[in-house]
Amino acid sequence: MRDWLIAFAIIAGVVIAARIYMSVRKLRRELAERQDWDTKVIERLRRAPGADPFKAVEVDFFFGLPDEVASQAVNAVLEQEGFVVDIKAVPEDKEFPYSLHARKGLRLSVPEMKGYSRRFTVLAEQNRGRYDGWMAESERVPVKREPRRIGRRPRLF
Repeated sequence: MRDWLIAFAIIAGVVIAARIYMSVRKLRRELAERQDWDTKVIERLRRAPGADPFKAVEVDFFFGLPDEVASQAVNAVLEQEGFVVDIKAVPEDKEFPYSLHARKGLRLSVPEMKGYSRRFTVLAEQNRGRYDGWMAESERVPVKREPRRIGRRPRLF
């Protein structure tokens, strides 16, 4: 009887340890997802004054590419998807002397923007380039603030 209790206690301890391990792993994964760049930017934009999560905003995507052939290949893919693309030579950058900028109106959602980031990273790597990320239109526009009132504050008492 005593041997059964010891075996049961060992099995219960292993099950408890496994559950704790799985819970910690799940929390780490969720924390990593919350801490990624796309999520941070979108959350900041959603909390901005006057933000409308249902309204499309202009989003700019940036690539660094090694040559004109790679730039034209990425350009063809992006234009086919409805992006407006412009390419500029940046001779100062020895590693990626071509800069590609693509723009499209999109509704900002974390899964969609993560999908674009993953897909564009692969697209850039396939063309020996680098995906440099994205920026939403509302990040460029300074937030309008209420004018400060000069003078005495009203007394509370």
